[in-house]
Amino acid sequence: MTRKTVGFAMCGSFCTFSRAIPQIDALIDAGYDVLPIMSYNASTTDTRFGKAQNFIDEIEEKTKRKIIRTINDAEPIGPKAMTDIMLIAPCTGNTISKLSYGITDTPVTMAAKSHLRQEKPLIIAIATNDALGASAQSIGRMLNTKHIFFVPFGQDAPIKKPKSLVANFELIPQVVEAAFIGKQLQPIIIAPKNG
Repeated sequence: MTRKTVGFAMCGSFCTFSRAIPQIDALIDAGYDVLPIMSYNASTTDTRFGKAQNFIDEIEEKTKRKIIRTINDAEPIGPKAMTDIMLIAPCTGNTISKLSYGITDTPVTMAAKSHLRQEKPLIIAIATNDALGASAQSIGRMLNTKHIFFVPFGQDAPIKKPKSLVANFELIPQVVEAAFIGKQLQPIIIAPKNG
């Protein structure tokens, strides 16, 4: 039996990298190959949460693959059937809005578009401060789109950030398994783990 490949795309919700990156190990431990992809911002921006190059080095060491970091390198993902399933973790409000309107201007949006050409599952692990505000319509559209699945999510700090939602990244392996058989892991709205 051939190993399935998970495209693991990351956007610039830097505060969630510490919860998203360990899921690469979880997927590898579950028997998947992981193809890493990063948005321009995720792969070039140093923040208080870490240096971009350190994240790149860590991810490439885990996956034993170079990260796809350009639109040109992401475009062949669909035509060459490079992924069996695609995961965007974290997926910012900016990226989910672009996906919902068919905008393809980053390596991550191109990877998702190219992957979806094959009508294979795309999983979104939302992490955005405006999910219950400006991004709400886009999230709603994506929840109602064929081949799109969500990592269960909830408000991470409802008093300080009342419009913010974040996925429970620890559920990623379960969501991947469910999406492979066309099922959305339930419940989809939960209290996420913090920390």
